[in-house]
Amino acid sequence: MTYLILAFAIVTEVTATMLLKASNGWEKWAFGYGAIFFYAVSGMLFAFVLKNMGVGVAYAIWSGMGIALITAASVVFWKQTFDIYAVLGIMLIISGTLLITSKSTVVFQ
Repeated sequence: MTYLILAFAIVTEVTATMLLKASNGWEKWAFGYGAIFFYAVSGMLFAFVLKNMGVGVAYAIWSGMGIALITAASVVFWKQTFDIYAVLGIMLIISGTLLITSKSTVVFQ
């Protein structure tokens, strides 16, 4: 259940970041307020995750997967491009996240 809540926290954080980009520096304020809402939801969900998971591991998963998903979403929604180094970096982030969650003994408290 903790991983499911963490997944929702990650998705809401990615949504918030994409809305913040869509706000165009708060020129489109509705997107900015949407970003605030989703950041708040993400923070609350992440707080629930921290009740059962170590903060270092939880934050590594949250931030790492967030970076990977935001990069992928930016390509889809904003037509941003990235090179082989970005692809390799994302692969390393995902590999590290999988390694932590599958092999580390410090995941849960």
